[in-house]
Amino acid sequence: MNKYLYDIITSQGSLSVEDIALRMAVSAMFALVVFISYRITHTGSIYSAKFNITLVTLTILTTMVMTVIGNNVALSLGMVGALSIVRFRTSIKDSRDTTYIFWTIILGICCGVGDFTVAGIGSAIVFAVLLLMGRVKNENRMLLIIRADREKTDEVRQAVYAYFTKAPIIKAENSTETSVEFIYELDRKIYDKSREQENKLAISQDREQQSIADKLFSIGGVNYVNTVAQSDEIS
Repeated sequence: MNKYLYDIITSQGSLSVEDIALRMAVSAMFALVVFISYRITHTGSIYSAKFNITLVTLTILTTMVMTVIGNNVALSLGMVGALSIVRFRTSIKDSRDTTYIFWTIILGICCGVGDFTVAGIGSAIVFAVLLLMGRVKNENRMLLIIRADREKTDEVRQAVYAYFTKAPIIKAENSTETSVEFIYELDRKIYDKSREQENKLAISQDREQQSIADKLFSIGGVNYVNTVAQSDEIS
C-alpha cells in the first residue's frame, strides 16, 4: 500500500524527481533576474514591490504548468480550457509591465520544457535592452491648465497662442454656464525656452509681464493657471 501511494505521488511520466527539481530551481534563478531587472528599471511611485514578487511566482508557476503538461496533448487542452475561465483585471501602471509579464511566462515555458539555453540567452538580451532603455521616461510634455470666466474665452486663447513660439495643442476644453477650463499640451523644450526668456527679462526688467501666468491674470477673470509635468507616473 505504501509503495502504491509512493508510486502515485512520484509518478511524473518520463521525468524524475531530480529533473523536476532542476527545472524549478532554474526557473527560480531566472525569476530572480527578472526581479532585479524590474527593480532597477522602475523607480518612484511607479515601482510596485507586490507586482515584482508576482513576476517571480508567475515564472515558477508557469514552469509547473509546463512540466505537468509535457507532451500530453489531452492534458494541455484540458489545461487551456481550465485557465480560459479565469479573468484577470490587474491594472497596468506602466506599459513596460506587459513586457515583464510576457518575459516571465516565456521563461516558465522554456524552463518547463527544459530548454535552458533559450531562456538564458533570451534573458541576457532582454535584461541588457531593459537596462539600457528601460529607464527612459516620457517627460517631454507639459500641461497648461487654465480656468477662467466664460466671457474671457477668446482672450485667453489669444494670449496663450501669442505667448509661445510654437502653438500649444488643445487637449480639452471644459465649459460650464459661468466658467471654462482649458488644458493645453506644451512641448517641454518650448516651455523651458520660454522660462529662460522670462528669467532674462526679469533680470533686465525689459517688460512688465514676465510669465504666462502674469499675462493671463492681467486679462482679468482668470481663476487659476497651473503647469504640470506629464510623465509616465501620472495616469
